[in-house]
Amino acid sequence: MSFAKDRSAGYLVNHLARLFARGLSARIRPLGLTTGSFPALLELWEKDGLTQKQLVARLDIEQATMANTLARMERDGLIRRERDETDGRVQRIWLTDHARGLRGPATKAAMAENAEALAALTDSERAAFIDLMRRILAFRQGRPPGP
Repeated sequence: MSFAKDRSAGYLVNHLARLFARGLSARIRPLGLTTGSFPALLELWEKDGLTQKQLVARLDIEQATMANTLARMERDGLIRRERDETDGRVQRIWLTDHARGLRGPATKAAMAENAEALAALTDSERAAFIDLMRRILAFRQGRPPGP
């Protein structure tokens, strides 16, 4: 059996991810956001005040990458870091008012990118595609698939 990139899940997912990232980047750049900070913002919009360690676990990225991302986000006025009230060794990451105000326009941009990218699929195909990706991610991360 020979390798065929047009039949390789890894190749296709990587290529698709780059196209999604390019499209999202163009949509959120006018908001002053990058695709590097967007996943952290999504997590913090859901639950503000997470620690860096919690963000690393939720996003499944390297500690050094998260540290660099947070430094850029702080520089750009998106987050502030504060010592935890009960454990002074821990810093909590808090959104600024500016970042909170970007939630609507940024998620609207992401939804528009998703809609455009998946326009070739029917509603049921889109739902199946997303379900299959979620199942694969859950399996690869060693956790049970959610609803």
